[in-house]
Amino acid sequence: MANRLANETSPYLLQHAENPVDWYPWGQEALRRAKDENKPVFLSIGYAACHWCHVMAHESFEDPETARLMNEHFVNVKVDREERPDVDAVYMQAVVAMTGHGGWPMSVWLTPDGVPFYGGTYYPGTARHGLPSFRQVLTSLTEAWQRQSGEVKRTTDGVIQYLKQESSLLGEGAGPLQADLLDVVVQTIGAQFDWSNGGWGKAPKFPQPMTIEFLLRYHARNRDEYSLRIVNRALTKMAHGGIYDQVGGGFHRYATDAVWLVPHFEKMLYDNAQLARCYLHAWQLTGVPLYRRVAVETLDYVVREMTHPAGGFFSTQDADSDGEEGKFFVWTRDEIRDALGDEAILLEEAFGVTAGGNFEGNTVLSIARDPEEIARVNGLSSERMAQLLGEAKRKLFGVREARVKPGRDEKVLTAWNGLMLAAFAEAARALKRDDYAQVAVRNAGFVLREMRTPDGRLMRTWKDGHGSKLNGYLEDYAHLAEGLLELYQTTFDARSFVAARELADAMIDHFQAPDGRHRVSSDDHEALIVRPRDLQDNAVPSGNAMAATILLKLGAYTGEARYAEIAETSLRGLEGSLKTHPTAFGQWLVAYAFAVGDAKEIAVVGEPDGDDTRAMLAVIFDGFRPHQVVALKRPGEEPPIPLLEHREQREGKATVSVCRNFACMMPVIEPQALADQLR
Repeated sequence: MANRLANETSPYLLQHAENPVDWYPWGQEALRRAKDENKPVFLSIGYAACHWCHVMAHESFEDPETARLMNEHFVNVKVDREERPDVDAVYMQAVVAMTGHGGWPMSVWLTPDGVPFYGGTYYPGTARHGLPSFRQVLTSLTEAWQRQSGEVKRTTDGVIQYLKQESSLLGEGAGPLQADLLDVVVQTIGAQFDWSNGGWGKAPKFPQPMTIEFLLRYHARNRDEYSLRIVNRALTKMAHGGIYDQVGGGFHRYATDAVWLVPHFEKMLYDNAQLARCYLHAWQLTGVPLYRRVAVETLDYVVREMTHPAGGFFSTQDADSDGEEGKFFVWTRDEIRDALGDEAILLEEAFGVTAGGNFEGNTVLSIARDPEEIARVNGLSSERMAQLLGEAKRKLFGVREARVKPGRDEKVLTAWNGLMLAAFAEAARALKRDDYAQVAVRNAGFVLREMRTPDGRLMRTWKDGHGSKLNGYLEDYAHLAEGLLELYQTTFDARSFVAARELADAMIDHFQAPDGRHRVSSDDHEALIVRPRDLQDNAVPSGNAMAATILLKLGAYTGEARYAEIAETSLRGLEGSLKTHPTAFGQWLVAYAFAVGDAKEIAVVGEPDGDDTRAMLAVIFDGFRPHQVVALKRPGEEPPIPLLEHREQREGKATVSVCRNFACMMPVIEPQALADQLR
């Protein structure tokens, strides 16, 4: 018999709707029952593509005896962290404080007032690897609740005091921002870098797209070769590893090892949005064909497998299919030989295929040996080797398509769609891909139509057949505004700019704290035990840092000092954290680099489809130019963008004005003169 989760729209919650556990969704109904019956709340937080969430569900939540214990002694609540980042942020902070680490599935026990007193992550069905069984934990906590109420009270008092403290990351914010801070940061990033394998940290190893974006911007401004070497090493190692889907494109969530070989196989929209932009920007800076190919293959994967017919982007693709982790993505040597025939042995060497495999008897494909080296040894041209690899991937893709595909979480999240919108919009203009521009336009139209209320406020999540629900969070406003500003610079449809500015204004009105930074949730949102803020990057950029990024850009577009002042105020006081923990603050570094980067405001007057205008835009968008904003109007128009006010054509030709800090150079009508000014 289905429980209360049967009425939800989240695929993660629906996965638990048939559990024998008497699950509640997050809300006052569960807390009221806990108070009425004087029971603690068991809060379980996860997401649909989480492998160990599935394991714990199978071992414990589907087990009748475990469910009996849960139902008898606890009020049980399930939360999809992707729908409720505010709930996730509060209780993750508590779990990390209690245990020193966090992750999903997250398991937290609360008082009826919602205050945590015990927490952890995955607990096995039976005790192993030094972990107690989930049933043992339930039994111990039941006894503690009934017999040790004083100890529980002392724990909750300490936790709530910790959660209510303002972040210790903040220092005193005074004085102007200093560009030389970034020189120190780059050296710290390099000192923490894994030069052998690329990336930062050991196993498990996660991509760090925000850090890479900062390094790309630092190089673009300073032409510093050290930062570019870090980027090249990281991007090449990831692109050649098993974390990248060599057959179908797109990135898995993270590598279980330090060498990027064996991934955790789920694919997340946000990873692919950010990494597609990293590779696109690296290609713009370097011209390396690998980077362009990876960016295109990643975006093509999203179009093919992660896009709703109406234009929204889906959230995740599972690690499991047919109940086995990675089954869809891995290969045996016999399968490779059946698919590739006579050329298999040559290509096995390139893809790292062996009889024993590298993952539970199977092989995760990677670029294990340089294809050009294999070509030389076998007397083949580089072109022929590249052709063979391309043909092999197409054949393997065809075979793989006949397999049972991983499950897909088809909810549409505003923030993540904003990230992917930005990726398609930028790729459309950099690669001159009209099809990508159409994907971006349709996505923006979908989100603004389906996930924005008549009064201009955002909703968090949308599911086909159920519409949108849940108030939008800071990251929804900030990430979508970023995507809309990128779309504006691709289409120059002023509606995108207007929508981005409206979202930024709503963000200031409803999320801003007294110190200029922002809270995760709005001032009219459901009250939790604390109102969190997200200063550090997680898997997605910090909402506060992205807010600073877009406010700086809006300041450049509008000349309104309030936007830049809010952004710069939020940047001050973070200098110590940026220096010591730069990889946790990558998006802040992106914002900081824009703030001190002598950003250019570029106003274009011309017919968008005219040859003269196109020639000027080609100069403006040549290569990677992150520290500029671009606006365009037709002659005689007055779009609602202050940067374009009082701009006119000269000599009937496309005319460009380049400004720095709101002081403009002479307007130019020739591409070479424009290139000289931009240089």
